[in-house]
Formats: sequence, structure tokens, C-alpha cells
Amino acid sequence: MRLCFASNNEHKLDEIRPLLPASVQLLSLADIGCTEELPETQDTLEGNARQKAQYVWDHFGVACFADDTGLEVMALGGAPGVYSARYAGPQRRAEDNVAKLLHELHEHSDRTARFRTVVALVLPDGAVHEFAGAVEGRISEAQHGAGGFGYDPVFVPTEGDGRTFSEMPLAEKNGLSHRSRAVAGLVAFLNQK
Repeated sequence: MRLCFASNNEHKLDEIRPLLPASVQLLSLADIGCTEELPETQDTLEGNARQKAQYVWDHFGVACFADDTGLEVMALGGAPGVYSARYAGPQRRAEDNVAKLLHELHEHSDRTARFRTVVALVLPDGAVHEFAGAVEGRISEAQHGAGGFGYDPVFVPTEGDGRTFSEMPLAEKNGLSHRSRAVAGLVAFLNQK
């Protein structure tokens, strides 16, 4: 089955590729010739994931899944949430987002947080299916590790051993991550088809 993942983010593609069954030929946006910025104008993760996957199907006619992920920090009322990628502005720079987050949390003792991912799958029959995954954790006081991307250098999963996602090898992160949990739901669904 040919299936597009609505992303050109190599980090996300590297995370997802080993999670999919061998029967799936994973395509990126570049592979299908999509060079435009996908719309993300919804105010929920679910809405953005559906919007991106539907856009690819409508404009390129390729079965597609898209994800939207948000970091929800309790002391900040769930922010940055759906705006995680643009938390520090439209430039979408991870370094700026992490710096802003650490600044916002500077005087907070509660550093509990949750990563949440929603994956939306749009199939040729027009059906849309959603899969969700989450991981609880906390925000460290400083960045640690050289791997991962986004908020990984400051997110310490509760189920781990005190390391950030950036300090873990990809296979270990995939064993815990919000994205891998959402993709597991997708894979279970694909395996039934």
C-alpha cells in the first residue's frame, strides 16, 4: 500500500518509518510533489491533523496520514498545545520555542507536562480515521542531549529513567513516545485491512 505521511520533516519520517509494516510504502510530501505549506488553521490537534491529510488527498489523490502534536504544560494552562510549533513566532524555530518555554517556566515549581499526538488517516473511499497517543512527563530546567527535535531536549518522560527524549536512542524514544503510540493505532488499523 502506498501511503503518504503529510510531512517533509526528516526527524518525523525517521521516527515513523520503522514503526510501519513492510507492506506500506511510505511517501513524503516531496515524494508526491507537494511543495506548498499545508494548512494548519484549526484550533485543535485533531482538526489540524484532519485538515492536512484531507488537503493531500484532495489535491494529490494519495491516501495520506498526517499528525499534529502538542506539548501541554500544566503550569501554563496547557500551553503551548496546538500552537507548539509556533510558540515563539511564525518562524517555527525549535530553539526559540524551547527558550521561550524555559523562560515562561522559570518561576514555576510545577513542571508537569504531556506530549499528545493525533494522527488522521484519509483513505481513497473518503473515510477518515483518527488515532491518538500521549506520554506524561515534566520539563527539565535546562536542555540535555543532542538527539531528537523540537521540545525533546527538555521533555523528561515519567516512564523513563530521568533522561530527556534527546538523550535517548531513537528506538528507546519510540518505545515511549506519544507519536509512536498514535502510530501504533494506525498500524493496528492497517493490519486489519
